[in-house]
Amino acid sequence: MTDAQPLLQVRGLEVGFRTPDGMVPAVRGVDFDIYPGETLAIVGESGSGKSTTAHAIINLLAGNGRVTGGSVIFDGIELTKVSKREMESIRGRRIGLVPQDPMQSLNPVWNIGFQVEETIRANGVASGKREVRKRAIEVLREAGLQDADSRLGQYPHQFSGGMRQRVLIGIALSGNPQLLIADEPTSALDVTVQRRILDHLDTLTTQHQTAMILITHDLGLAAERAENIIVMNRGTIVEAGPALEILQDPRHPYTQRLVGAAPSLASKRIQSAVVRDEPIELASPSESLDLGHAAERVQHASAEAGAPAIEFRNVTKVFSLRKPSGFGRTDFAAVDDVSFSVARGTTLALVGESGSGKSTAAKLLLRLEEKTAGSILVGGTDTDTLSRRQIFDLRRTMQPVFQDPYASLDPLRNIGNTIAEPLVVHKVGDSASRRARVLEVLDQVSLPTSVATRYPNELSGGQRQRVAIARALALKPDIVVLDEAVSALDVLVQAQVLNLLADLQAELGLTYLFITHDLAVVRVIADHVCVMRQGRIVEAATVDEVFEHPKDDYTRELLEAIPGRSIALGA
Repeated sequence: MTDAQPLLQVRGLEVGFRTPDGMVPAVRGVDFDIYPGETLAIVGESGSGKSTTAHAIINLLAGNGRVTGGSVIFDGIELTKVSKREMESIRGRRIGLVPQDPMQSLNPVWNIGFQVEETIRANGVASGKREVRKRAIEVLREAGLQDADSRLGQYPHQFSGGMRQRVLIGIALSGNPQLLIADEPTSALDVTVQRRILDHLDTLTTQHQTAMILITHDLGLAAERAENIIVMNRGTIVEAGPALEILQDPRHPYTQRLVGAAPSLASKRIQSAVVRDEPIELASPSESLDLGHAAERVQHASAEAGAPAIEFRNVTKVFSLRKPSGFGRTDFAAVDDVSFSVARGTTLALVGESGSGKSTAAKLLLRLEEKTAGSILVGGTDTDTLSRRQIFDLRRTMQPVFQDPYASLDPLRNIGNTIAEPLVVHKVGDSASRRARVLEVLDQVSLPTSVATRYPNELSGGQRQRVAIARALALKPDIVVLDEAVSALDVLVQAQVLNLLADLQAELGLTYLFITHDLAVVRVIADHVCVMRQGRIVEAATVDEVFEHPKDDYTRELLEAIPGRSIALGA
């Protein structure tokens, strides 16, 4: 590879954002090369400059962002000096992008088929209606949507987060680019689909010599899939080199903190009905936090689990979907005869593939969807017997954190008003006490108080996810439904939030329904786990039983597919 010419050369890249206080630097003096067929991973905290660096390469910075210095040469072309039209001809056809947010990147008023076909036409990949349709189905199947032909007529809101992510991956690959910039391309995907897609990307890099910049917070993924790695902190590169070498023997203190904070299958449960000798203090973003060491400081109490806070009894939810032909409808059971219970003060994790029914089950609990059959009990009370007023009161004690922080935050409200909204709706306290509570929960999720006056578009994906968690905590609920609540967070903040959730559970007796595709996170946060597949529960037991002695073949497949499973990261 050293004898070949780099496909991309970045030298001294400087990026700044214009603010009322002047130009604020976001990326400072970044240098790297990437060769044909190489995968380069960029890791670091949310806000460290990873996505900004990638967007600067293809001139997709926000309106107030500017490349203020340095050089970006792609296949002999200086990208910082090309015209807008020239850059548009390069994007998509020669440089593909998988953006971080699938909901914000897909147009909600157009069906999936139209959006994929539009990209194929724009990139000149195919012509003619039939040929374009055939290529659209092909790229979506390559991205993991096996029933792509029957889903082209559906809209983004009818897809799960993981399915939307696969659509974006298909769109990015439709032009067969020389360079693919993948910004958290698999953060919303379960491990089995993640493996299939990454295997497909590996095939591209091998057969077509496609280079890839992989932006990720999953260190196991970086170690397994990338030849080289860049570690960024506060807009600068603090460590760079061969991925395995750096992650197994990190030299820089910041890299050591990242590795120490990453959960793994060897991790222990942080807390489960525990008694501590002394409290574990949350680390600030600049301090070290090791989940393994935190778990070792926790002692399990012998007290019995509390009475069920949540019970599902033979719950079924059937959706009526339009047939692919456009004529007639067909029934689809998203949740099929599901039964489970969550003891008060404990955590139950629902895991499974994207589209397995995990999020639908959560929506049924929150009464955001109406079940077709069965019973759901909260605190021993069947929610079907409650009046509208009683359901409203129930929601004060049962708060959600949704999968997509972009869609769940109002872009016209500042963060302070967003977090205070549930307090206002439920008429809790006066304006002064609400402001104090907003600042308190911002501190709990490691966000500065200055964030209160900012808007969602001014925050990174991870920061927005923390705002969503803060909003859920504002009312001090008894039950929190966490739908992929830490999937968008880097490992340092993820570790802080997981410890925060454990602390709050011990202090307030909170009950968590934790929906995730990250089995390493399940290992450190949950007491029990239910594995879902195609709307049904295929295995249910304690976390230790499921991880150490899985009984179902599908569960074993999930465990085997975890990225970096066999790679021991250093500390």
